[in-house]
Amino acid sequence: MRTACHEAPKKIVTDQLRSYSAAKAELPELASVKHVFVKASARVNNRAENSDQPTWERERRMRGFRLPARTQAFLSCFGPIRQHFALKRHLLRASLYRKQVVARFEAWRLFTAIAQLPSAVF
Repeated sequence: MRTACHEAPKKIVTDQLRSYSAAKAELPELASVKHVFVKASARVNNRAENSDQPTWERERRMRGFRLPARTQAFLSCFGPIRQHFALKRHLLRASLYRKQVVARFEAWRLFTAIAQLPSAVF
């Protein structure tokens, strides 16, 4: 807890979770502190909180695209392909992970070789 040498803050900024007010009520030195609520929509553009979202992850990779339409065209094609190679690594032992990656690349090579044949029928 706080000691006598620390000052109480001038205001506390939180979202509207009820437990914050309850916690503030338990500390007598925070009784006079102004409690400011921020709407959740005010933090929508906060990249620090949203940086691990899949869209931002893809955006970081696609910085070379200048037009949003080109980025979207690429991502709409790239998404399903990436899913083929994105394994749940934390669920696999390293040896099994390597075997599955090799198998998926072999399947990809076979698929792209067949797709490049002029008389390929699916």
